[in-house]
Amino acid sequence: MRITKKKVAIVGCGLVGSTTAFSLITQGICDEVMLIDANEERAYGEMLDLNNCIEYLNRNVIVKTGKYMDCGDMDIVVIAAGAPPKQGQSRLDTLEASAKICKSIVNPIMSSGFDGIFLVVSNPVDMISHYVYKLSGLPKNQVIGSGTAIDSARLQNFIGQITKIDPRNIYAFCMGEHGDSQMVPWSTVTVGGKPFFDVLQDNKEQFGDIDLEGLVHKTTQEGWEILNRKGTTYYGIATACAGIIKAILNDENKIIPVSTLLEGEYGEKDVYAGVPTVLNRLGAADVLEIHMTPGELTRFKESTKIIREYTDKIIKSDSQLSAK
Repeated sequence: MRITKKKVAIVGCGLVGSTTAFSLITQGICDEVMLIDANEERAYGEMLDLNNCIEYLNRNVIVKTGKYMDCGDMDIVVIAAGAPPKQGQSRLDTLEASAKICKSIVNPIMSSGFDGIFLVVSNPVDMISHYVYKLSGLPKNQVIGSGTAIDSARLQNFIGQITKIDPRNIYAFCMGEHGDSQMVPWSTVTVGGKPFFDVLQDNKEQFGDIDLEGLVHKTTQEGWEILNRKGTTYYGIATACAGIIKAILNDENKIIPVSTLLEGEYGEKDVYAGVPTVLNRLGAADVLEIHMTPGELTRFKESTKIIREYTDKIIKSDSQLSAK
């Protein structure tokens, strides 16, 4: 008889990484969580604190610290280490610094014999995910970015507030860059299975005129609204990451808008972007190619153009990759 354990390593024990670990153990998603951080004392402290939760949870999850060399038998490695934006910077401004950090992480992890799935959280997540894909040499389905998963959750919350409907009954995706250029294919948004446009049309007196562009802008700025008030965001993105990990480890075939490599979908190739994706034990198993209007597709391509521009810069500047 063969019994296998579900193992997740988290690299980067800042607020996002440690809160992701907390979400994993409180939900009982995996059997083992390994914490890795350049500050080993920080990782050890987080491990001690998280272990103190176990008595009051519904299962015993092993929490330990480790090093890159210990990742060989991990199912998923979450990369939550990166360079946070400084005052006045955008996510794109952190690309070069985050790329250097990720390179120092990916190469030794691959040397450990790791053949699992990378889940990249570090911003700018679309570009860094592509960079990790190139560095690792793993198949595209095994390198995933958190993408627009959190943006879509924020959008669903806003629509839920407008319609007074549970956001879990709202089907809406943000797509493209996890950043200012992301877009929403409004023609595909539904509330309880009913097209959002029909909901608005049938309830004009209740909802009035909804500023869709303003709603998209509000969604893109939500992270900054949080950052400006408390210094950073972590509860939402950590819980989104836990949901992605759960879908993979439990082989759920769940559709979540994550950043994955496009190879012809939506007319785009060789670019990582946030798109609805089927997640199961293989990782990013398939892209759900939804039908957008011509205008929506144009907006999507404008977003992927920005992603590609910045991705090309970082990949071409890396002698390890340019020599291949």
